[in-house]
Amino acid sequence: MTARPGGRPLDGVTVVSIEQAVAAPLATRHLADLGARVIKIERPGAGDFARAYDETVEGMSSHFVWLNRSKESVVLDLKSDAGRRAMHALIARADVFVHNIGPGAARRLGVDASSLRAAHPGLVHVSVSGFGANGPFSDKKAYDLIIQCESGLVSITGTPEEPSKVGIPVADIAAGMYAYSGALAALIRSGRTGQGATVEVSMLEALAEWMGFPLNFTMYGGLAPARTGAAHAAIAPYGPFRCADDRVFLGVQNDREWEVFCRDVLADPGLLSDARFTTNMGRVGRRAELVEVVEAAFSGLPVDEVTRRLDEANIANARLRDLASLAVHPQLAARDRWRTVGSPVGPLRQLLPPALPDDLDPPLGPIPALGEHTAAVLAEIGMAVDPA
Repeated sequence: MTARPGGRPLDGVTVVSIEQAVAAPLATRHLADLGARVIKIERPGAGDFARAYDETVEGMSSHFVWLNRSKESVVLDLKSDAGRRAMHALIARADVFVHNIGPGAARRLGVDASSLRAAHPGLVHVSVSGFGANGPFSDKKAYDLIIQCESGLVSITGTPEEPSKVGIPVADIAAGMYAYSGALAALIRSGRTGQGATVEVSMLEALAEWMGFPLNFTMYGGLAPARTGAAHAAIAPYGPFRCADDRVFLGVQNDREWEVFCRDVLADPGLLSDARFTTNMGRVGRRAELVEVVEAAFSGLPVDEVTRRLDEANIANARLRDLASLAVHPQLAARDRWRTVGSPVGPLRQLLPPALPDDLDPPLGPIPALGEHTAAVLAEIGMAVDPA
């Protein structure tokens, strides 16, 4: 690892990955955004199976476009001796190795942590799996929905009548972000000590961490939070409320905000002395009555007027946007968050990563075609013929 003063934070860091789908590719894309060289090993023929999830981005998969900019695609047949030799030669030159293949497959390929760390003590080894490398579920296949169910997330999401999964792959994202932060922590220590590290991320454990509020609520309160749709199980008023012509979504977080809400938004300061609603727990316990009171106050007001009052009172609020509206969100435009990256189908819009040093505007690299970099990368390790 060679530091480059004044450059991107991870300039000089090489990452080799055997990855597919979401979790590991998300981690390595964030590393690439910070300057790491990411060499993505893909299978012959189809490559990362996320390439074929859909064809909505000018013929490319929306998942793949999201997760794979700035990477180099190298096709290797890891069932062949030549492919495995090339893989191990690349790993030998890497600072970080990331994979989200199953624990058994990793052992068969010789890329499990114990094998690689023994051969390369300075390597940062990052693995992502559904349930972890040991325990009764270690060999159980895991996709995002499976982990959302096993973590209890689906049980508290949806309406009272019907549970629902979250609309984005939140288990994969949680695991990918912990793999990313774990790799960064290990690289910081490696820079001080030269030591490598083993970072194991389980999707179940990552999402269980994110379930901290409902888990504590249940363990110590005796009952799980109710499924409340877009409302909040433990805070009120918090959620959607009907106005004369539309709905507004708002959140009142504490008793001080409740006082302001009653006085300046509802124009009903007498409500502050209503014993049903003087505490948050009281408001939650009488949610249906509270909704009736708030919607009665809003019933004669257009949503624009309600929004104006909420903004002036500094009460958090929103209108329900769809994804087409997000793509032209005025706040993202005002903060110059969009960039254009290259791809096999031409230039595509991409968002800047959310957390960057303030003096860094990373040149986001193109999304690779399958095997686009195979010949050049293999030439670096003295292999003139593609071993796929």
